[in-house]
Amino acid sequence: MSDLKAQFAQAQVDVKTLTERPDNQTMLKLYSLFKQASEGDVTGSRPGMLDLVNRAKYDAWAELKGKTNDAAMQGYIDLVNKLLGR
Repeated sequence: MSDLKAQFAQAQVDVKTLTERPDNQTMLKLYSLFKQASEGDVTGSRPGMLDLVNRAKYDAWAELKGKTNDAAMQGYIDLVNKLLGR
């Protein structure tokens, strides 16, 4: 396992230790970086207007289209470390 993948896996564990839930924008950023790192570019159709939560998730992920898996992993790691005050 590469060092980046190990750090990414550790960040996934560390994010669960946050004492306070991040705001919605930060949660969307975490979600989109995780999805981009683990699955690549967004797939499927955009959810309808009445499905606000899934539409917001889709849009946040779609903003990262073209970002490499490694860059998304690093972004996720950096954001988790920032939230933990590292």
